[in-house]
Amino acid sequence: MSSQSIADKDDPMPDNKKGISLPISRVRLIMKSSPDVSNINQEALFLTTKATEMFVQHLALSSFNNGQGKESKSLSYSDLANAAEEMETFQFLTDILPKKILASDYLKSLEQMRDEEEAEEADV
Repeated sequence: MSSQSIADKDDPMPDNKKGISLPISRVRLIMKSSPDVSNINQEALFLTTKATEMFVQHLALSSFNNGQGKESKSLSYSDLANAAEEMETFQFLTDILPKKILASDYLKSLEQMRDEEEAEEADV
């Protein structure tokens, strides 16, 4: 068995899928937007770009495999939001990927919270 076939067997992406490729210039621009960063080493830039690509791929695959996208062979926002909420690995993303709710449901929950606060104030 050749080393190439071993690497292919362990590769999570099938041959017909392409890996994620982020433009290094965009990653550099995002890194430079931090006031703490004055100079960016090329190796650090490359490794940050590659790590980001791998993270996005892991998030997408985990969301797809644990979401409802398998049936339709698509990845939706709700799959990403569910992964962020349900998987411990991605819980730091819950503020960035909140579950979508209808405006009417949100307004009802706000009204309920106000009612509860008024009831607590009346009890005091």
